[in-house]
Amino acid sequence: MIVGLVLALIAGSLVSLQNIFNSKVNERAGSWATTALVLGLGFVASLTLGFIFEGKQMFHLPNMQVWYWFSGMIGVGVVLSLVNGIRLLGPTVAVSIILTSQLVFALVWDSFGWLGLEKIDFTMKQLLGVLIIVGGIIVFKLGGKSEPKRATEAASLE
Repeated sequence: MIVGLVLALIAGSLVSLQNIFNSKVNERAGSWATTALVLGLGFVASLTLGFIFEGKQMFHLPNMQVWYWFSGMIGVGVVLSLVNGIRLLGPTVAVSIILTSQLVFALVWDSFGWLGLEKIDFTMKQLLGVLIIVGGIIVFKLGGKSEPKRATEAASLE
């Protein structure tokens, strides 16, 4: 369990770092170029590392459902949505909403046992947890708006 927690923490920090890099590339190159660059370099890196660590065994995919192969195409939507969401909302709010969306959809898929997942019973504690996160995003977003107004008002009074 500790290894899983550490890996999840690493993944979260890497996703945040990647979002920052992606938004900076997007400022100069645009959404489609950013998406191609991110996914293209990711392909090259994962293919290279896969050959180093697994060799040809990397391509041994027994009993693979055909529709699983489309996850790379889903990645195009992920990167496009991420870079544009961050551009429009700012990194903290966009990532908060993205993570909450991930949690809600994972909860739905788990609760219904969709996409080959083991069905897990939906509980009110899970709903309460999601609502607390959503409430935190709302407080963060609304709380952040009042600060710049105060600073502007204070500057205009001087």
